This record gives sequence, structure tokens and C-alpha cells, in this order.
Amino acid sequence: MINFRVANLDAMLAQLRAAGVEVIDPGEDSEYGRYAWAVDPEGTRFELWEPASDQ
Repeated sequence: MINFRVANLDAMLAQLRAAGVEVIDPGEDSEYGRYAWAVDPEGTRFELWEPASDQ
């Protein structure tokens, strides 16, 4: 799986959904930040990570 660091997870998920990308719900919150997953058109799952504000 590929992991992408993003500045604004909610905005990125909205962009992906608008483009027809499959977003796997629900996301996850942890002490390290927020995570969500999606699947590209070839079926590869990838992770999006918005670091916690103190990192």
C-alpha cells in the first residue's frame, strides 16, 4: 500500500469522490493524525494521512 501525506484530509477526500474514486469509509483518528483509504482505478488501495497538528 502507498501512503500519501496530505495537508487537509477532508478536502482531499472530497476531490477524490468528485473524481469518482472509491473512498473506503470510515476513516480513522489516532494520536498520529487522521487516516483514510481509497482505491485507484487499477484496484490498488492507498492511504491518506493528515498528521496531527503537533507533528
